[in-house]
Amino acid sequence: MKDCIFCKIIQGDIPCIKVYENDRVFAFMDINPVADGHTLIIPKAHAENIFEIPADDLAAIHVASKRIADGIRKALNTTGIACLQLNGKGVNQIVMHYHLHLIPRRPGSPELPMTKWELVSGNMTRIKEIGEKIASAVK
Repeated sequence: MKDCIFCKIIQGDIPCIKVYENDRVFAFMDINPVADGHTLIIPKAHAENIFEIPADDLAAIHVASKRIADGIRKALNTTGIACLQLNGKGVNQIVMHYHLHLIPRRPGSPELPMTKWELVSGNMTRIKEIGEKIASAVK
């Protein structure tokens, strides 16, 4: 896509610090990192979000994420990695090109708001109703 910053990175029009590439995916360091080692993995073919990405590209990203996460753990001696992926403006997706964040965690790292929340029991009747509605809509 002509105006997509991630497409421009793939094409070499915008510089990046590449950490991995294969025929379907491209991974590079986030220039606004949440933590040292924050890496982005994107499909080479433009897709805005999970609703648009072809299944083969989605699978390729997640297979590559395993390889890259192993590399991050080895290189940075992490205790964990948060995998974050946002879809749409309603969840603050800023770059409208599918991307998976790998955010390394180390001892003493501050909590990530998206990885910690209070566990509150839900209404099981409502949970069941919503689950059944979703199940019937899944193709």
